[in-house]
Amino acid sequence: MSTESVYDQITELVRTRDIIICSGSGGVGKTTTAAVLGMEAARLGRRAVVVTIDPAKRLADALGLGELGIGNQPRSIEGRWPGSLAAVMLDTKSTFDDLVVGYSSDPEQAERILANRFYRNISGALSGTQEYMAMEKLYELQASPDFDLVVVDTPPSRNALDFLDAPRRLTRFLDHRLYRALTAPTRGVMKAVNVAAQAFVRSVSKVVGGEVFDDAIAFFQAFEGMEEGFKDRAELVLAALTSPRTAFVLVASPKRDTVQEARYFAGKLAEADLTVAALVVNRMHPRFTEEMPEALAARSETLGDTDLGGLFRNLADFALVAHREEEHLSGLADQVSPAPVIRVPFLRSDVHDLVGLDQIADQVFGRAR
Repeated sequence: MSTESVYDQITELVRTRDIIICSGSGGVGKTTTAAVLGMEAARLGRRAVVVTIDPAKRLADALGLGELGIGNQPRSIEGRWPGSLAAVMLDTKSTFDDLVVGYSSDPEQAERILANRFYRNISGALSGTQEYMAMEKLYELQASPDFDLVVVDTPPSRNALDFLDAPRRLTRFLDHRLYRALTAPTRGVMKAVNVAAQAFVRSVSKVVGGEVFDDAIAFFQAFEGMEEGFKDRAELVLAALTSPRTAFVLVASPKRDTVQEARYFAGKLAEADLTVAALVVNRMHPRFTEEMPEALAARSETLGDTDLGGLFRNLADFALVAHREEEHLSGLADQVSPAPVIRVPFLRSDVHDLVGLDQIADQVFGRAR
């Protein structure tokens, strides 16, 4: 694959896809990569929005929103682009509240749920809620006429697998027999629940207290009739994730452990019949020479304790690090082939603002050559 085609492919993703999902382990530059892809889309004249699920504030700082922050609704980024760029920080509870209001049959039903103590406890803390609400926010933005491209910065990759499975898990939960029993009308709840479920109800009541369990029953009953709306939306979200208009960009660093994590995630995507559209590897050591590290080290020995000998020793050390990084990446690059592999070198400073993001963009899209 030529260098030109690598950069052409990543540019084409930004130019044509509706959703780009950036995934990878923590600390590999995933948030920065998501912001760079959104900026490039704006540079190409598209209306892009970057959604971060990771609670870190790096995206707000890099986009110049450090003081204002990023909220649950899109906040515009000022920049000299033909298109536009906005950013969103997922607020799980606010997103859940909006869904309850949207799917309720009337304002009274919505009010009963929003005021329910059980709902207030689970809406921001229940395992899996964040991932599903992220999917809802993604779908909301993707369906909005205000944006052409949604770029999603996911949690570290093993959590991102929960993110991808969230629509299916919600559907399975809403179809579960116990859920259906608990959403039956009050006078028939215990009649509808079989003997095993009654034992479960008694056990839960002993652990959490009867009052808490009563709140849970009231919540499920108030939720009655809203299941189909949630299930239908989950199916639409799943269809969007598996659409050819969605691209998965895997972000890694050349360290052995992060490469292993990236390989794990790429394998899980393959099991779901999804492919990696591009691999971005951040913080690569530059290759100053094509000579083998051993040859450079041998030459430094012949030059002895001279200035030139010291320079060759340094060059041999750099070459060895770069060589090992390429060895670490080789299996991952083969695994995601024919996806383009973009190597982003170490920069002189960390990314703190739009100028820094531009420097990264120049590397990702080949303008720094």
